Amino acid sequence: MTPRVVAFKPESAVHKKAEWQLRLYVAGQTTKSKAALDNLKRVCETHLAGRYAIEVVDLLVNPRLAAGDQILAVPTLVRKVPAPIRKIIGDLSNEERVLVGLDVLPLR
Repeated sequence: MTPRVVAFKPESAVHKKAEWQLRLYVAGQTTKSKAALDNLKRVCETHLAGRYAIEVVDLLVNPRLAAGDQILAVPTLVRKVPAPIRKIIGDLSNEERVLVGLDVLPLR
């Protein structure tokens, strides 16, 4: 059985020193949660390779953690660093929307 709270860090990035610190809030191992994590990993490896760290928080295991980032829906991605904090709700399947939401690409 896979763990419900996962910290994923590429070998080339140390979480506390990563230029991009991202937190993905999910509710269990649903299809949408898995898709969001897969899509996020793909976007990060393509556009932020070696400069990011992802923390996955399962709110079924730790529901109190939702209050800190004011999470109202899942899955929700929170960009902690660089400031300011940004949030994206959904399965992160629209790569352009994710890149604009994270402020990696400018709005066209």
